Formats: sequence, C-alpha cells, structure tokens
Amino acid sequence: MLTKHFLLSAFALTLSLPAQTPKFEVDPFFPKPLPEGWITGQLGGVCVDSHDHVAVVNRRDITSEEKETSRQAPPILLFDASGLLANSWGDPQTVPNSIHGCTFDQEDNMWVGGNSDGIIQKYSHEGKLLLQIGTRGKVDSTDGTSKGAPLNAAHDSLFHPAGIAVDPTNGDLYVADGYGNRRVVVFDKNGKFIRQWGRQATKEETQSGAPGVFSQVVHCINISNAGLVYVCDRQGDRIQVFDRTGNFKRNIWIRTGTPELPDERGTAWWVEFSRDPQQKFIYVMNGRNETVHVLDHETGKILSTFGRPGHQLGNFTHGHTMAVDSRGNLYVAETNWGRRVQRFKLVNP
Repeated sequence: MLTKHFLLSAFALTLSLPAQTPKFEVDPFFPKPLPEGWITGQLGGVCVDSHDHVAVVNRRDITSEEKETSRQAPPILLFDASGLLANSWGDPQTVPNSIHGCTFDQEDNMWVGGNSDGIIQKYSHEGKLLLQIGTRGKVDSTDGTSKGAPLNAAHDSLFHPAGIAVDPTNGDLYVADGYGNRRVVVFDKNGKFIRQWGRQATKEETQSGAPGVFSQVVHCINISNAGLVYVCDRQGDRIQVFDRTGNFKRNIWIRTGTPELPDERGTAWWVEFSRDPQQKFIYVMNGRNETVHVLDHETGKILSTFGRPGHQLGNFTHGHTMAVDSRGNLYVAETNWGRRVQRFKLVNP
C-alpha cells in the first residue's frame, strides 16, 4: 500500500520534472481542396474560433495569368476542423486593404485589419459586418494618406495595423499599429479609444532593447492567460511584454538574425501560446529564417525549431502569421509566393 509520504514525494518529483517540449508534424491533408476554379492570393492572417474552425484572410492579388483560368477566392475563408470549407465572405471593396491579421473574440465574432489601410473591422461568425473603427482608405498621418508622416496619435484611426488581440475579461481590443505607426492602441469593445503606448525607437534604443519603443514594424500582439500583452518588435528581433496598461515587463529575444540591429527583415513575426493553462511554451514565427521556434515561456530560451525555407510540405515561403487550436495544433499562413495555410499536428500532447 502506498504511503502518504510516498505519494507526496512522487507528486513533488513530477512538479520538478521539465515539461516535454511540444513536437509537431505537418498534416498533408489540411485544408481540403477549394471549390472548382477558386485560388487564393497572399494569406495575410490565420485564426481559430472556439469550435476549432480555422479562418484565413485572403488578399486580392492573384496574377493576370491565374485570372485567365481561375477566380479569386473571397477575402475571408472559414474551414472546419477537418479542413473542409465551411463558409466564406467579404466584399473586396469593403474589407481592409491588404487584409492583415485576424482574431476571434469570446462570442466568436471575427476581427480583421489591413496593413495598407487605417481600419479594423468586426464580423459576425456568419460574415455580417458589425463594427468598423476608422475610415477605409484614410490613415493616421499628416495628410491622411500612406505617403504622409505618421502621427502615432489618432483616437479614431490607425496606420496600417498588423494584428489584433481581444481581452477575454472585458472585450477590449489591443491593436499592433503597426506598419505605419509605432504603437499599441487599445479600444473598448465598442471602438472607443482608451489608451496607447509606444513610439519609434532610435538605433541605439533598438540595439539596447529599450522598453516601449519599436524599431520598425509592430507586427503582432497577443494576450496571455496571465493578462500580459506580448508584442512583436519585428526588426528589433524581440517580443516585448507589457501589462495591460503598457508597463514594460521584459524582453524575449529572438537573436537568430543579423549581428547588428535593426535587422532588415526581423525575426519576431508572430507569437502564440501552448494550450495548457500555464502556457508553458511560446511559439514564435521567425519569418526571417522561415522557421517556428518553441520557447520555454518562463526563461524565453529556444528549446526547439522546425521548418526551413522552401516550397514543400512543412517548408515556409514567407511564413507570416500563426494560430493554435484547442488540441494544440499549430497553423501557419504564408504570404508572398507561399500563399497557403499549413497545419502542424501536435504529436506529443
């Protein structure tokens, strides 16, 4: 008969053992073929809802040769967990220009932005436009166009936003704004401005990892179970961690790029968390090296890496954004000439 002392000792030993590093293998059967004649352009984002439906946002940039034999798939495609197309929607004249990034809120509404626009939009799960922040085609610059100098200040518009995260506790929106501005901006669930933080970093600040400043593109944003905000300082080769009000907590460095900073392409493109309650692991899309890193959340150490540049299954061509489903499977969407979404199944849950 096992003694209480033995059981307690065994439990303590279990707690002290390192967690098994997640391992993934590419799923060659996801997604299933699109309807006859449909073709996608660059996939600017991927996200997963509470039912493990996988959405991708699709840019209107197929080639003239492709148009001779195929037609552009709609801007938003929704697949079920098996990879079958379950729904699609979006008016190309209404969705954000160069649609970029997506996320689902607690009610399974979908939020999207665009890195050639100044807006973010909220859609119902059935594809009805529910809310828009900003005016399509107008950005937060000195002249309202992409050629103007960024103001980094507007309460009702953005400048080429890259990513959106929704606070599950109250529905507040955290936006990585982004390709034009250099800030994190927070709105309430109705689109009212609450606060912002961040500005353009100097070269010296980038090299030293100074807090709350961004080298170039503020490319991603996510909120952990602990309520901390993780922001991709892409060309700064780091993820900056803040509390909800913008107080800096720490840097997580992804120093696999150039010896000097800023890095022209940057390494920190997207960040996701493992699905255990403690979120023991962080997944980072390193678009510069076309790899996915598995990091120890507590230390920030890179534990393993998979992927490589290429066009075969499991390779990446402009690996760009990521999402994780309830089973811990990882999805990577590719832009440029990759133009696909791949599922990597967790093989050691």
